[in-house]
Amino acid sequence: MEQKIVDHLFRHHYGKMVAILTRYFGLAHIETIEDAVQDSFIKATLQWRKQIPEYPEAWLTKVAKNRTIDLLRSIKAEKNRNEENLDSGFSEEINELFLDHEIEDSQLRMIFVACHPKLKPNEQISFALKTISGFSTKEIAAALLSKEDTITKRLRRARQSIVKNKLQFEFPAPNEVKERLVSVMHVIYLTFNEGFHSTNTKQLIREDLCGEALRLCKLLLKKEKLRTGSLYALFALLCFHASRLKTKTNISNEIVDIREQDRSKWFLPLIQMGHSAMNKAMEFDEVSIYHYEAAIAAEHIKAKTFENTNWSNILKLYQNLQQLQPNNLNLLNIASVKLQLNKLEAALKILKSLDEVDLGQRAYLYFGCYAEYYEQSGEIMLAISNLEKAIAKTTNGLEITYLQKKMEKLQDSSKS
Repeated sequence: MEQKIVDHLFRHHYGKMVAILTRYFGLAHIETIEDAVQDSFIKATLQWRKQIPEYPEAWLTKVAKNRTIDLLRSIKAEKNRNEENLDSGFSEEINELFLDHEIEDSQLRMIFVACHPKLKPNEQISFALKTISGFSTKEIAAALLSKEDTITKRLRRARQSIVKNKLQFEFPAPNEVKERLVSVMHVIYLTFNEGFHSTNTKQLIREDLCGEALRLCKLLLKKEKLRTGSLYALFALLCFHASRLKTKTNISNEIVDIREQDRSKWFLPLIQMGHSAMNKAMEFDEVSIYHYEAAIAAEHIKAKTFENTNWSNILKLYQNLQQLQPNNLNLLNIASVKLQLNKLEAALKILKSLDEVDLGQRAYLYFGCYAEYYEQSGEIMLAISNLEKAIAKTTNGLEITYLQKKMEKLQDSSKS
């Protein structure tokens, strides 16, 4: 029980604590601050086995503050104050920064710092996922289709660049906001994706990550100067996807394919919020990848049954998305849609043009699509073979069980 509480607090408060302490001590000490917050959660894991404090968040805040002071002293770090001043008035000042509006302000600052142009794009995203949402190195690697050691190096370079370039914990200049916001939205998008279809070995869905992405998006939309069509479209996309979360698994914690999901249980308030955000997105003179992805999600939401899905519309939307931002995952989705339209040869042509290596930890989707192609073609043994490959590439336990059951059905059908 205590570990679940620690995990919950970590996901919800890691970014908040890092942002607040960074605002107080400065970006020059970001690595020390991250270590201090991490140490606080480790300490909580050990100490809370006996008894969970009455106010867990306040306990963590206090421990993180004290640990930060200790670490700063150990490296003789100062921020325009001597060691005595680290104690005097510290608690009062830091507590003021934990007021709701100050927390939001600090987290928005951290989001834009993470996406500073002095950091390379791949470093920006890795650093943001780590610092804002508390992603582990493994989670970041999965989200970015990269290796863990690659992410470790990116994080190290990002911290070094922050110190070297003496970046300040502040909002970008008005003429820099739009460009910086592109990276910020990508971070939110990746955070949601990891929650919606997790690479975690035991969980398919991580509602905490989905909630974090929605929260960050809403946080940005609160600021009128940050509102764009793309941001509204992203929020619409997240709302549409989040509305289906409760139906993605059953009471036995097994995956429920979208074909079998109970659409009456899709959460209407989120769907309505999504439509409202999409209407606002269309008021702006821009079209982004989030507009197309939200429109695709809306098509699934609109269909009363899987069979009634307008696959022709979805195909056009995916093709437009691929023109706007070409990538292999779009092509894989286009191949999958063509299979739904019974355009088998067109789907096969796309699959042959792809390389599983380019899909990283999502390569299992490639073999899953091949399996569906062979199943529809009546080549059951080849379908089974590709499901075996998909299983070998899958890290999520629920996905493995789902694919195994699918394979068993094919094996049974091949015997009859």
